[in-house]
Parts: sequence; C-alpha cells; structure tokens
Amino acid sequence: MSTITGTFQLEHALNYRDGARTEPIDGDHMEETYEPATGRVIGKFRFSGEKEVDLAVQSAQAAFKIWSQKSGMERSTILLEAARIIRERRAEIATMETINNGKSITEALVDIDVSWQSLQYYAGLAGSMAGQHVQLPQGSFGYTRREPLGVCVGIGAWNYPFQIACWKSAPALACGNAMVFKPSPFTPVSVLLLAEIYNEAGVPKGLFNVVQGGAATGQFLIQHPKVRKISFTGSVPTGSKVMELAAKGIKPVTLELGGKSPLIIFSDCVFRNAVKGALMANFLTQGEVCCNGTRVFVQREILDAFTNEVVKEAQNIKIGDPLLEDTRMGALINRPHLEKVLSFVKQAKDQGAQVLCGGDLYVPDDPKLADGFYMSPCVLGNCKDSMTCVKEEIFGPVMSILPFDTEEEVMERANNTRFGLAAGVFTRDIQRAHRVAAGLQAGVCFINNYNVSPVELPFGGYKMSGFGRENGEAAIEYYSQLKTVCVEMGNVESVF
Repeated sequence: MSTITGTFQLEHALNYRDGARTEPIDGDHMEETYEPATGRVIGKFRFSGEKEVDLAVQSAQAAFKIWSQKSGMERSTILLEAARIIRERRAEIATMETINNGKSITEALVDIDVSWQSLQYYAGLAGSMAGQHVQLPQGSFGYTRREPLGVCVGIGAWNYPFQIACWKSAPALACGNAMVFKPSPFTPVSVLLLAEIYNEAGVPKGLFNVVQGGAATGQFLIQHPKVRKISFTGSVPTGSKVMELAAKGIKPVTLELGGKSPLIIFSDCVFRNAVKGALMANFLTQGEVCCNGTRVFVQREILDAFTNEVVKEAQNIKIGDPLLEDTRMGALINRPHLEKVLSFVKQAKDQGAQVLCGGDLYVPDDPKLADGFYMSPCVLGNCKDSMTCVKEEIFGPVMSILPFDTEEEVMERANNTRFGLAAGVFTRDIQRAHRVAAGLQAGVCFINNYNVSPVELPFGGYKMSGFGRENGEAAIEYYSQLKTVCVEMGNVESVF
C-alpha cells in the first residue's frame, strides 16, 4: 500500500468569501498547522480580524436575501447536488481530513459518508417545512410560518472538521439561512473543500463563507450585529464564553460540549459485542470523541474476563500511518494535547489506578513518523469514582474500568457527573435495557452498541454537555423561527 504522508503542503488561501478563496484583509496573528502523523508544519495562515469577519458576514447577508426567497424544493435540489459532489470526491476529502486531523483513513471515509448523508437528509426536509393552520371563531383563522433566522455562525471542533461543518450547515441552509463557519485553528483545511462544493452545487455566492481564527475571531463573529444564531462544538469553558457573549445580543445558541459518558456492561450481555462496544466507545479517533464512553462500569461477575479481553484487543490495535488502510489508530491532534493526555495517565497512576496496557508515547517504526503525535491505547484498572481519570474528560485513548454489583448502584454512579452527553448499556434483558436508558441522564443513549450517529436522529446533551440538538428533524427548530399570523374574516371586536 502507498501513502502520501509527509508530502502535503498548503498552497492556497484558507478563507472563503463571495464564492472564492481569499486572504483576510486584516488580522495580525499567523498560525501554523500540522500534519499530526509526522509532526510536520504543512503551512501557515492568518487569523481573520474584525474587518474580515464583517466582510464575511456582509457577504452572507447578501446571499441570504437571495437564498431565503427560494422554495424549499429549489434549496433541496442544490443540497442534493452538493451531496452528490461529496460522494464523488469522497476519497480526496477523506485524505485531506486525515492529513490535517491524524485519524485513520478508514474512519475519515466513514465521516465523509455521514457528511453527504446529512446534506441528503436535509435536502429531503427542505421542501416539506410547513406551519399550522388553526380555525378561529366566525370564520377567522390563524396560521404559523417557519422562517429562516438569517446569518448563522458555525464554530467547529478539530476532531470531526468536515463532518461538523456539514452537520451545522445542512440544516441551516435547508431552512433558508446563510452561514459563516469558523473551523478550529488546528484543522483549517478540509472545510474549504465544503465551501467550494456548495459553490459548485449552485448556492448564491457568499452563502457559506469561511473565516479562520481563534478566540478573538470567534468573538467578532458572535458579537456581529447581523449574526442571528451561533452553533458551537467544543469544550465546556469555551462554550460558557460563547453563551455569555451571545447573551449580550440575545442570540440563540446551540452548544455541543464535552462529556464523561458511562458505558454499563451487565453480566448477561453478549460478551463479544460488549468488548467491541467498549473499544468503539474509547479508541475511535484516538479517543478524541466528545461522547466516548470512557467510564466503563462492568458487573463484577464478568469483571476479570471482560478486562482481560479488552486489554488483549487494545494491545492488538495497529497504530501508525493513518493513510494506510490497515491502520486502526492514527495520531493525536498535536504535541500539547498528547502531553496532556499522557499527564492524565500519570496522574491516574499516582492516585492508585493500575495501567493494564498502553498509556505511553508510541514511536512507529517508519522514520518519517518519528515526530508524530502517537500514544498507545490505555486501559486503566482499579479505578475509583473519585479519581480524576474517572471524573474529567481526557479526550484521548484512555479507558477507565470500574466494577459494580447492582443496577440501582450503577445508575446512581453513572449519573453522578456534571456531564450528560451520551451513555450506553449492554444487556440481553430488554426490560432492563429500556429501564436503564430511561434513567440515564444523557441526551444520547446506546443499547447494545456505541458511537453510532445516524443523521436521522438528534444529537446533543444534558447538563453541562450543552443544549440544542444537531441532526434529525429537531435541528430544524434550532435554525428557524415561528411567526404567528391571525386573520380576521369579520368585523373587529373592540372594547372601545
């Protein structure tokens, strides 16, 4: 198998405005972007300043006036064409995602499939959006209209750069909105491909613009007077700041934040499925997944057998060049994050946890990967609920295994967290499965599987994991507003 790892270099501008790539007209900070697999700098780009943000928003506002007047069927046709182009360019987009993100090409290809499915799904809804008709006395009536908001801002994360941009833009555009999108400064590249695809599919120029930057650029976007909604994916502290800034302008927000999700394995589970589910819940995308089930509660009767099998499987995960098809775990996003994850493992050991496998810096045999950001997947035993590794989001390939005895006990422990993004349960008992899912304080619950995200179903969290929903019909509510119209068919009744 061949690979282009270590050869890619940025050659084009990374902002997108008025239907073309462009350099920002202002901004005084230059940022480097890396290829995690090799640790190589693949290019530099300028953060967008306030003037560039204003130009992007003004461009989106002009496009919104055109797009919002199109019928749902007209918008649907264009979104379907964009989905077709993504399918056609699937391998190219996935390769770019892997180069800038570090995840395996196998996973990146799945991400791109989820992306075009999102556009296809919302294309199907675009032509069916409708309000209510309500009969009132004396032949009068009222009706509601579901209308677009205007210019929406999407702020993405670095673990699923292209997919998150699709999850945010597809329902926004289906509802008739425009969007200015700011990707993470760690992964600025692949969203430009989405902008070009929308343009090729036939959206008005400026409907989907891209600005690059960090916190200051995000603040300019959120506080811009013509921005009507913000959708943010990222950390809890940053989400709190986004909400605070949006509140000053009374702007609605969708927040998809962190998690420390429980995965409950009962002794009557299908054992092999539970093991595979735990691996999916912890080591997908090098563990850099917000909904990962990193607190693995295992009923004591099968604790030893389950732990032994998970450790054996974790040790067999192939780490290395993410562009090779047989690689199952690529590189973490950057050096500081790698060091942070490794420090969590050290702290866990200091607090009494037992490292059953992994948790070390990993150096692949290939010399060109020697400076990449790799670590071996880690399984921690002898964990307690009070440990930092069990309480805090690590966002890396670290699984904490905790024993439990009864359903009542594990439910209380599972819900004892400030987060509430996801949760999972493995059991053959169908009544218990639904009972546990109903009792778990999480926005997404998995029964006998984990980390599946069909675009037809809403995704989002409880508690400090955020609010609002992405995907499914529910997302339409967060990218539109209701207008009530009352129609009098007789004489006006008045008390005067």
